Amino acid sequence: MKANLSWIKDMKFECENHGLITSIDSSKEHGGHESAPTPKELILNAMMGCTGMDVVSILQKMRQEITEFKMEIEVEKTLEHPVHFKTAKLVYLLKGPIDPEKAIKAVDASLTKYCGVNYMISKTCQISFDIILNGLSIKQGPVQFIEPN
Repeated sequence: MKANLSWIKDMKFECENHGLITSIDSSKEHGGHESAPTPKELILNAMMGCTGMDVVSILQKMRQEITEFKMEIEVEKTLEHPVHFKTAKLVYLLKGPIDPEKAIKAVDASLTKYCGVNYMISKTCQISFDIILNGLSIKQGPVQFIEPN
């Protein structure tokens, strides 16, 4: 993997990943214009995107019909520098005729074995999750990755 970053002006930057451009900015209080996500907001997106891709892929392989898949994340940050995520809660919102045990199995596989982004973040942040299937919470708890050999 490789990426490049270019400063545009003030606190706005552009990142390039294999020809795709992503903008980054900061809040007005830190000299930005809030014209793009902050670096920490992009981490939130990466946390959801990584596990979301795992879960959808696993459920599709299990031949489960997903009519809707959404996620939410909420974090608590430390107050001292370097400011980082102290806790994070991933909420999986699934709809469709999905077997609850298969939904749980898919999320557990992502959050114990497959999702490298959340694995990295879990080294400095306590991550928890809640799986909501058709409006009902079917499992919640802490994320506990299995350490690779």
